[in-house]
Amino acid sequence: MKITRLTTFLVPPRWLFVRIDTDEGISGWGEPVVEGRAHTVAAAVDELSDYLVGKDPRHIEDHWNVMYRGGFYRGGPILMSAIAGIDQALWDIKGKHLGVPVHALLGGPVRDRIRVYSWIGGDRPSDTAKAAKEAVARGFTAVKMNATEEMHFVDTHAKVQRVLENVQAVRDAVGPDIGLGLDFHGRVHKPMAKVLMRELAPFKLMFIEEPVLSDHLECIPELASISPAPIALGERLYSRYDFKRVFATGGVDIIQPDPSHAGGITETHKIAMMAEAYDVALALHCPLGPIALAANLQLDAMCHNAFIQEQSLGIHYNATNDLLDYITDRSVFAYENGYVSMPDGPGLGVEVNEAYVAERAAVGHRWRNPVWRHDDGSVAEW
Repeated sequence: MKITRLTTFLVPPRWLFVRIDTDEGISGWGEPVVEGRAHTVAAAVDELSDYLVGKDPRHIEDHWNVMYRGGFYRGGPILMSAIAGIDQALWDIKGKHLGVPVHALLGGPVRDRIRVYSWIGGDRPSDTAKAAKEAVARGFTAVKMNATEEMHFVDTHAKVQRVLENVQAVRDAVGPDIGLGLDFHGRVHKPMAKVLMRELAPFKLMFIEEPVLSDHLECIPELASISPAPIALGERLYSRYDFKRVFATGGVDIIQPDPSHAGGITETHKIAMMAEAYDVALALHCPLGPIALAANLQLDAMCHNAFIQEQSLGIHYNATNDLLDYITDRSVFAYENGYVSMPDGPGLGVEVNEAYVAERAAVGHRWRNPVWRHDDGSVAEW
């Protein structure tokens, strides 16, 4: 079997798909994207295709190493996301060729379903209590919300109070037993993270995500000593070498690599196994499309330390298209009682609606995240 072509599709709301074709008529799909940098990743996929065309797609580990090591410069969001989508598509081809789901090729499943959570609110946390009640009514047993808007290095206690009021409103709306993840989104710097984490301790949070940027890992042990809530991070880390620093530093309880950013199924599997050796849980990052979610679930099926899965159904970014629009069988993601079942079809287990992908790719997108500024005019973390 030989690879004949790699084709990328830029589709709304903010996604990038890749299809890898072979001379045996088997095609595989992946989702290589950096949110807000989709065109750049598409260019990187095109560059990597120079090596891949003509190669046997089943030699996944070797192709991964050539793509990673063969260009001299390595790592970072663009290259690792391009590799990620290609890697997903290669696993999709291999599973389809053998007639088995990808997780069967990685040792077989340890579970047949996994708990999922729903995003509530938007970039700025408001009216989250109502959204939380609606999510619970749809069967979700866990939700996640942004904690705060812009927050300066040292900010006012009025902003802290607004965070507490928003979280209290959600707790009042859904009760004490619904899992509540609070995403600081890297918007908070260490001085205010210390204040917020101390004040949030009574709310029995499921986790606090990115209390500070992963650039500041040295702060995490100190922050972990302040709050009883598990600390989660990792969506902006891209390889096992990035995560090696996380485990060596300590203080992180949950890692959140994204299989569309962190080198695909091949690399994310290795990261997950490293985490298990440190008794760290896995909650894969996935605010993306259906191919990305399918790849996530293949990993969730066989990673023992996976405990919950992010997914984008109804997320605030999905204004023009949503998670299920690009697949032919929407029942493949069977949400029930706060869980989703593992796709058991060959490859990634989803059938892409190629005609609709082509139609929406003609529209495309130029999604960019907003640029926020503090009251003094300086740029703020989004």
